[in-house]
Amino acid sequence: MPARPFVRRKLCRIAACAAALVVSRSTWAQSPRAVRIRATIDAADASGINLTTRSGQQLTVALASDTVILAIVPFRLEDIKPGLFVGSAAMPQPDGTQRALEVHVFPESMRGTGEGHSPFDLQPRSTMTNGTVTSNSGRGVTVRYPDGQKTIVVPADTPVVTFEPGSRALLVPGAHVIVMGTEAADGKLSASHIFVGKDGLVPPM
Repeated sequence: MPARPFVRRKLCRIAACAAALVVSRSTWAQSPRAVRIRATIDAADASGINLTTRSGQQLTVALASDTVILAIVPFRLEDIKPGLFVGSAAMPQPDGTQRALEVHVFPESMRGTGEGHSPFDLQPRSTMTNGTVTSNSGRGVTVRYPDGQKTIVVPADTPVVTFEPGSRALLVPGAHVIVMGTEAADGKLSASHIFVGKDGLVPPM
C-alpha cells in the first residue's frame, strides 16, 4: 500500500538529514561556512540551543522553523543482513580492511545516501564507507559500493545505530547531538539539521 503523504514527507526529511551527516570532508572544504558540531545541549528554547562541544567550547546555535531533527537509536550488529544499506566511520588497517569506529544502518528510504568511500572527520585518517551489505560474518561486514567494496571489521565494543524521525522534544539539557549548519560572516551559527542521541545515547559518528 502506498505510503501516506505525511509518512512520505517524514522519510524525505530523514533522507535529506542523513545526506547532510555523511557528506565528505572534501565537500565541506568547498563550503567554508558549513559547520559540523559534536556537542552536548546545555539549554534550549524555541529560538536556539546552547552547546558545549566535545572539546569544551561553548556555542549558541539558532534554530529555524525548518530545522530537521533526527533521533539516533541502537541497532543490533547481528541484525545487519545482506542487502541492507549501511555506513561506517572507520580507520584503515594495514591489511586493507577498515576497523569500525561505528556502524549506522539506513532505513530503506535512505538507500544510496553518501554511497562510496571517502575521508571523514571523526578522527585523523578516519574514513566513511556507505554501501550495500553483501555479507556479515559476525564481526566482519563486507560493504559494496559502485566502484569497489570494503571489509569493515567491527570490534565487540563498536556502537551500532540507526535513524528514526525526531522532534524538538528531544532537544533537552544533557542530550548529545551532532549539529549541521552554517556560520555567518559575523560568526553566528544556524542549524539546518540536528542528530540527537535518544535516551542519552552519544552519536558515535
